[in-house]
Amino acid sequence: MTNTPGTNGLTYRDAGVDIDEGERLVELIKPAAKSTARPGADGSLGGFAGAFDPKAAGFKDPIILTTTDGVGTKLKIAIESGRHETVGIDLVAMCVNDLSAQGAEPLMFLDYYATGKLNADEAALVVQGIAEGCRQAGAALAGGETAEMPGMYGKGDYDLAGFSVGAAERGTLLPKTEDMQPGDVIVGIASSGPHSNGYSLVRKIVERSGLAWDAPAPFASGKSLAEALLTPTRIYAKALKPIFEAKLAKGAAHITGGGLVENTPRALPDHLEADFDWNAWKRPAVFEWLQSTGGVPEADMRRTFNLGIGMILVVDPAKADEVIAKLGAGGENASKIGVLKAV
Repeated sequence: MTNTPGTNGLTYRDAGVDIDEGERLVELIKPAAKSTARPGADGSLGGFAGAFDPKAAGFKDPIILTTTDGVGTKLKIAIESGRHETVGIDLVAMCVNDLSAQGAEPLMFLDYYATGKLNADEAALVVQGIAEGCRQAGAALAGGETAEMPGMYGKGDYDLAGFSVGAAERGTLLPKTEDMQPGDVIVGIASSGPHSNGYSLVRKIVERSGLAWDAPAPFASGKSLAEALLTPTRIYAKALKPIFEAKLAKGAAHITGGGLVENTPRALPDHLEADFDWNAWKRPAVFEWLQSTGGVPEADMRRTFNLGIGMILVVDPAKADEVIAKLGAGGENASKIGVLKAV
């Protein structure tokens, strides 16, 4: 017996994909995308690709850069605690901070949201966070993709990936390794906490502590544990722009997984290495709690977490104070945390 189409057959919704819910999400997030419009891009959704005009953004001879990243298992805390408002900021930050490490200005951002069963209201909160991250970075939310894939994810789970496009004028890209020399100062810019790295270890430590996500955070007064651990990653693009325009930095590194120990060398020539003064800044209380509760060795702390430094700059010793002052004017807390020395 053959089923007559439309009588006893299956629909896409029967298979677990709700096109109407996807269309509702697009309508919910259109205002958020529009709020990210900037010169060179209109920040609208609905087309097949996002366009950017570097000339309209003021570039004369730009080099285009691209980055991609995700939020990692920090998402599990958002999912388990029902707090979805800020992980979108993390997604943008992990991408655009990488652009900043090359001396580039973020221009556009795209997101990929994948889930087993789409909840448009929940997804809209995530995308609104992405839009907030784009506003902080000065990047247009140029588009994205929502994938509803039944059977691929556990109930309530979702994953995020981000893609950013930036530009810098030809000849200005970092690092300028040929200009670096022993004695150059490493300026550290404060993080807001673990940012989006080391959360598989963070979650293990929370499990060992026996605390629930809604319990008071032992290291952050007035906040629940989930709220404190979901503090979004800082976005440094706007504060760094005047530093780059004045050509005050010889190099930069975004301090992500691997910490200062493994990320700083990515911005240095082979004949130089970083000599950190690990007592030059005060670690945020969250790291002390994680280390003491988890019994984490100091070497692992340094290779897993940023320990309170989200970005570093390599600068001439005579310009270090000027750089720190400019960063302070841009709302960032920066300090001298080390120097370069010969290998």
